[in-house]
Amino acid sequence: DSRKCISYLTIELHGAIPTEFRRAMGNRIYGCDDCQLVCPFTRFTRVTQEDDFAPRHDLDRADLLSLFAWGEDEFLDKTAGSPIRRIGYERWLRNLAIGLGNAPWSRAVETALWARRAYPSSLVREHVAWALEEQRLKRGAKIATDGA
Repeated sequence: DSRKCISYLTIELHGAIPTEFRRAMGNRIYGCDDCQLVCPFTRFTRVTQEDDFAPRHDLDRADLLSLFAWGEDEFLDKTAGSPIRRIGYERWLRNLAIGLGNAPWSRAVETALWARRAYPSSLVREHVAWALEEQRLKRGAKIATDGA
């Protein structure tokens, strides 16, 4: 069922990502290469030396908190010429909120999510609220473990 595919959920789906798939997405915020990793036809491929396919703006090394802090102008600037831009800033934030919800608990993650909880988009607010609840549960589990 292609509607359960992480690439579909993060790129093609324009609305809310169904709750039942959010944890399984992990920290994937734009597509998923798992199919490429297991495909027998890609077993002998090599990384291209073509500059046009090289990661730009260190996106392959950026952390989710840094990406979530981008304003819309920064998103547009750093995704210029990239297929990432076609999801738009709103879905970018939606996807990042899920990634942060799936991240290990940290005060920095919670603070970043709280900063976006009143974002103008109801789509973003829904995913931020979900992520905050996930972080709250992890914080509670951490306190219970650390206090034991």
